[in-house]
Amino acid sequence: MLPDPAALEHFVPTERLTATARPANAFREELRRIPNVRNALAVVSVYAQTIGIIVAAVWIDNLLVWALAFILMGRAHAQFAALMHEAAHRLLFRNRRVNDWVGRWLLGFPAFTPIDLYRRGHMAHHRDEFGPDEPDIPLYRGYPIGRASMRRKLMRDAEGRTGWKLFKGLLRGVGADDAAVRSQARMIVATQLLLIAIGIALGHPWVYFVLWLAPYLTVWRVINRLRSIAEHGGMQRSKDRRLTTHTVRQLPLARFFIVPHRIGWHLAHHVDSGIPMSNLPKLHAELRRAGYVTDELEYPSYLALWKQLAR
Repeated sequence: MLPDPAALEHFVPTERLTATARPANAFREELRRIPNVRNALAVVSVYAQTIGIIVAAVWIDNLLVWALAFILMGRAHAQFAALMHEAAHRLLFRNRRVNDWVGRWLLGFPAFTPIDLYRRGHMAHHRDEFGPDEPDIPLYRGYPIGRASMRRKLMRDAEGRTGWKLFKGLLRGVGADDAAVRSQARMIVATQLLLIAIGIALGHPWVYFVLWLAPYLTVWRVINRLRSIAEHGGMQRSKDRRLTTHTVRQLPLARFFIVPHRIGWHLAHHVDSGIPMSNLPKLHAELRRAGYVTDELEYPSYLALWKQLAR
């Protein structure tokens, strides 16, 4: 899975990129500007889409519509996760208090994520991918794997076994000895109870379980695994991010379902994790111009990469 060393030799630092490919000077300042209005609209859009899917399913009340809504709600969790990730990096809003409040109460807690704990682990991930403190290793170690093994992993995800295991861990956190874990778990549970209460008040108490909890336990787990292994599966510890992180051409279907909100430009994100997702395509384009990313290094699609990860 690792690129040919010769493919790494095309890059030459420029006025806009340092020797590690990080943006420099005015270019860095340009890329690091946080688009407050755009991100606020993104949060509103995620809520509008999520509520719209639920309303449409209840109103039309057709089996095929329910099935489609179930799948789309897995995508909704991917959207919540992408924006929560942005808030964890404190790149969602320039005002830190607003960033953290929205990240917790509007994105993380509704989507079962203890964002403050996630932030602590995720920063360790960025400091040293595949290092001793790497929190995400269970998601992508050991690749490439056989196709049968990949099928078993995805079936566990699709059937809800992976999600249920994680969900039970969250519930156990309510009584954890660690005050931070206990606090975050309780706030998540309180948020879920509020969502259930809203469903009851609107006369549809079962909608929460069918179109929020169940897609989280199943569809979202499949999406999360496929995205995670496409980011780092089969790579290794290195200071050169091209050896730790894959780069994949961003096609419309993948951007819609697997990597919304431009989270798919993952190599650019690891080159400089202080750049908002909305500006990652600009950095990626500059990395290509400078030879840091080439056709040899970039997979033409996620499907092509997944085939290499399961062979």
